[in-house]
Amino acid sequence: MGLIYWLRRLYSLDTLDTRFTVSSTTPLKAVTTPSYAPGASATDVDGKRSDSARAGAPPSRWNTVEFYVYYLVFLTVVPLMFKAVIDISQHPGWIPGRRVDNSDSQYSTFRDNIPYMTILLVLHPCLRRAYDHFFPAKVSTARPIGGKAKDDDKPQGAAVNADARLRQRVVFDYAFGIILILALHGISALKVLTILWINYMIATRLPRARIPLATWVFNIGILFANELLEGYRFADLALLLSSFNPGSPLVAWAKSIDGIGGLVPRWEVLFKITVLRLISFNMDYYWSLDYRPGSPVEKKQIDPSALSERDRVSTPAPPSAYSPENYLAYILYSPLYLAGPILTFNDYINQQHYTPASLTRTRTILYGIRFLLTLLSMELILHFIYVVAISKSSPDWSAYSPFQLSMLGYFNLHIIWLKLLIPWRFFRLWALIDGIDPPENMVRCMSNNYSALAFWRGWHRSFNRWVVRYMYIPLGGGGRGRSSTSNPGDSSKPSLLAKARGVMNFLAVFTFVAIWHDINLRLLMWGWLITLFVLPEVICTILFPAKKWQSRPNTYRVLCGIGAVGNVLAMMAANLVGFAVGLDGLQGLVQGIVGSYSGLGFLAAACAALFVGVQVMFEVRGAELRAGVRLKC
Repeated sequence: MGLIYWLRRLYSLDTLDTRFTVSSTTPLKAVTTPSYAPGASATDVDGKRSDSARAGAPPSRWNTVEFYVYYLVFLTVVPLMFKAVIDISQHPGWIPGRRVDNSDSQYSTFRDNIPYMTILLVLHPCLRRAYDHFFPAKVSTARPIGGKAKDDDKPQGAAVNADARLRQRVVFDYAFGIILILALHGISALKVLTILWINYMIATRLPRARIPLATWVFNIGILFANELLEGYRFADLALLLSSFNPGSPLVAWAKSIDGIGGLVPRWEVLFKITVLRLISFNMDYYWSLDYRPGSPVEKKQIDPSALSERDRVSTPAPPSAYSPENYLAYILYSPLYLAGPILTFNDYINQQHYTPASLTRTRTILYGIRFLLTLLSMELILHFIYVVAISKSSPDWSAYSPFQLSMLGYFNLHIIWLKLLIPWRFFRLWALIDGIDPPENMVRCMSNNYSALAFWRGWHRSFNRWVVRYMYIPLGGGGRGRSSTSNPGDSSKPSLLAKARGVMNFLAVFTFVAIWHDINLRLLMWGWLITLFVLPEVICTILFPAKKWQSRPNTYRVLCGIGAVGNVLAMMAANLVGFAVGLDGLQGLVQGIVGSYSGLGFLAAACAALFVGVQVMFEVRGAELRAGVRLKC
């Protein structure tokens, strides 16, 4: 097997996450060895799904005259894009003659602690294996006394062994999780455990009908309280109790207690991801109460060790699984505690019962290599492109050419994408090594997105799936509405009312997402801008339904490309406001680009280059369809 084979395997969707190549309704044990063509499907067990995707696939255009022109554009424009920002980024780092741009506080914290987290990544699985060796789980052979095991006894024996595996893993997760938060947050671990206890009481002690509202009110309230009260410092409480006398011995004692803050004193910043798990447990428990006595898995007559991903998420765990020990083990699961990805409680319990078939040593090693290559890419960018430092210095935007201004914004977004991708992949790699397969958070490169709806399905994907399960569908969403631009051949046509309801749900969802990220006006504006910029895409899919253009596919492809260019510009603007330069910075960028005739000429050329990129994106989707893979992002 040559280098090309391994490169294809390394960058295949299957290596990234089998969820991209296997239908969510396909049992995991049906996953077979994939054929590693670019974008190839990992399995053909879901034959109907693969055939359906192939049937709607357009013919390949990679070897047409049109795409040879596009290749020439790529070979010319992409090097110029890098040159534009490197020319204004001239300082010395660990790469000879270069200085590193470590000015992004969020990523610098992760970057500076990579050596220590790597030690933890190695130590945690090793300790689990040592624990399993010295305290092995008690397994059952399901053998009747005085005779051989019968076929009917095997399911019973497998269930007993699964319960033993669950107990074995949960005990370790529970103990290690407690030790981890004590090390991370010191005395504030008591605050974390108090919030966890109150949330558990809401789920298990309140009348069933009150659980959803109480859960959401409590957890959203916690988001606000954590922010406004700055983590409930004991000194503030002591100041209140001492009638605001800062010289009180009680205040001095409280300040000394606050000083025992652990490695990460600001626990409230990291607690946002924990809030999602709190809601997941409560709502999964609430929905489990709808099921009548008896195992849902047994009623469906399916193999519990080979559940599809959809069944793992939607099928309630056994009533005994909603115990305080399992609850704490799930909430404090060490590989995913700090940043995710987000795993639902039902999925966590099932994977603790049965090792996912998607986990193989080769796939995990390849995923680790892919993570290291991504980390290297980020290091090269930070050593050669200083767009974050430039943006934070409140520069004179008029000092840059329109091309340089646009590249400042463009590479700012790429660094945002990478600074989130790298920690998520690091922690997911840790979970994969530990025997848990959480969802991959990033599907496509930031530069391979043209649909706002599809972009948000693929950005922080586990959060998106969480939002769909616990917010969007309960609010009445989940219709069949899809963006036609995400697949020019898609003929679905949802009603106008369904589209309008979807937009309103979208607004509610992104308001929560903005508040969840941070309680400030800039991110709230970002959430509303995202909803506003989705509207043109929704309206265009209604005005230009794919079904009416089936006889003119190339014309429709061009129309979709023009609309997609507008989408790309709008998404860049919204994300620059929310995560990079803010509204004032965006105004400076835009004014510098469109404030002159040369800038307008550049904008026209940039739109033409974006159109070329969008057509290549369409063809990438077409190649995936021809391989039997249909992604929704």
